[in-house]
Amino acid sequence: MNWRVVIERDTESGEFSAWCPELPGCATAGVTEAEAISNIKEAIELYLEPDPIELSSNAVLREVAV
Repeated sequence: MNWRVVIERDTESGEFSAWCPELPGCATAGVTEAEAISNIKEAIELYLEPDPIELSSNAVLREVAV
């Protein structure tokens, strides 16, 4: 799946920030643009990783593809 990523260069530090508009709070930075892109890929993967959950004994867990 492809995600839109915004890359911005900080005029003072020269470093790059990267964030994904569809995933609130999913942001990172890098010294170079390539590093920022690599970092945002990792950040998106971590953001989308499911958290462990506890289910009651009568609950059924299913997965759906979107």
